[in-house]
Amino acid sequence: MYKRVRLKDTVEVPPEELGDVSPDLVKRLLQDKLEGRMDEEVGSVVSVTEVHDIGEGTVLPNRPGVYYEAEFDAVTFDPQMQEVVDGTVVEVVEFGAFVGIGPVDGLLHVSQISDEYLAFDGENQRLSSNESDRALGVDDAVRARIVTKSIDERNPRDSKIGLTAKQPGLGKHGWLEEEHEKREATTAEGE
Repeated sequence: MYKRVRLKDTVEVPPEELGDVSPDLVKRLLQDKLEGRMDEEVGSVVSVTEVHDIGEGTVLPNRPGVYYEAEFDAVTFDPQMQEVVDGTVVEVVEFGAFVGIGPVDGLLHVSQISDEYLAFDGENQRLSSNESDRALGVDDAVRARIVTKSIDERNPRDSKIGLTAKQPGLGKHGWLEEEHEKREATTAEGE
């Protein structure tokens, strides 16, 4: 999900900064340009960490700045299909829960949370079962699997990640702990 990668990109150094084209300046310009940007190949650039090489500057007609190609290290967030992720519920709506899994949120559709029917409780911002005492609300920790991914490079906030928690070992952390305790109790009784 998080990776350290070596990338190349071009950055424009404005005329007033041309007296000191240093790795620190290029790093700051790359951070302004790239951090938070989503790219299909590398994911979302979380942080530009170190500039290794700055090429020769190029002047383009009718442009005031000078363009430099730079090689640099960056930390990226690139969720993969079928990857298991831990996150926190940031919003509950009638059709499911949005789970923060890094710089983006994934949707855990109500049909992908539990085999039980979950009713929306708008007043308390949660989805709760009539069959058991289980409920999922804001700030609950969840483990889920990424099942769909649609990256929007132009509007990263419009990227869509679909999640499921209906497989063994997935779901609200509290539910997983309850299931683990039940298994241990059953194992202890059988011995």
